[in-house]
Amino acid sequence: MRILITNDDGINAPGLKTLEKIASEVAGPAGEIWVVAPAFEQSGVAHCISYSHPTMITELGPRRWAAEGSPADCVLAGLHDILPEKPDLLLSGVNRGNNAGENVMYSGTIGGAMEGALQGVKSIAMSQFLGPRNYQAEDPFESAARHGAEVVRRLLAAPWDEDRDYGLFYNVNFPPIPAADTKSPLICRQGRRQTAGFGIEGQVSPTGRRFLWVRGSEQSVDTGPGTDVSANLADHISVTPMRADLTAHDRLDALESAF
Repeated sequence: MRILITNDDGINAPGLKTLEKIASEVAGPAGEIWVVAPAFEQSGVAHCISYSHPTMITELGPRRWAAEGSPADCVLAGLHDILPEKPDLLLSGVNRGNNAGENVMYSGTIGGAMEGALQGVKSIAMSQFLGPRNYQAEDPFESAARHGAEVVRRLLAAPWDEDRDYGLFYNVNFPPIPAADTKSPLICRQGRRQTAGFGIEGQVSPTGRRFLWVRGSEQSVDTGPGTDVSANLADHISVTPMRADLTAHDRLDALESAF
């Protein structure tokens, strides 16, 4: 099996090392693992592509490349410039922090998997929720490292209905707890934390210039039964099937009557 992996935390991120181990377990001894990851952290860039300027790409070693671009750029580079053949699977992550709830909309980790799906490759995004029970652990990614390969195997065995216009991809979040306490995967919908979400905090530098910092919100807010955040807070792995189709299908009939 040939697996392409990327992330949004950057080529030197510890979560990428965890993902390489997961990919190696899934691919087996005869498999190929190709890494194409951002040269620098790209958290929060979502599905951005570097459409208006070129992306520098650097070979760091056998089957290992860094791109000065977004995760989606890395996927495009891997598929159309670096890999000799189309991969059997694309894995994106393991992100440092959850990509559940509204975080999905901002996530470069999700953006990488989404681009893989748009390119016709089976794709899975993987993220590690952080909290008081694992944030200061020797290995905060322990839950993902222990259970990631089995989740991927189960998803590969499930139907992917690849004949749809917008291909299926999966969003997997591991709970913020040690691996031994992690509970079985739950199939979930994307939740929404009823908080203010991201905001802005301004600061004035010593030189009098004003800078704005994006400020996150409380992540441990439950999002209700059947949702990804709720599953993670209850110590379960969450698995959410996704597509890049943003159509509000529930509003189509109502709009027909309005027009």
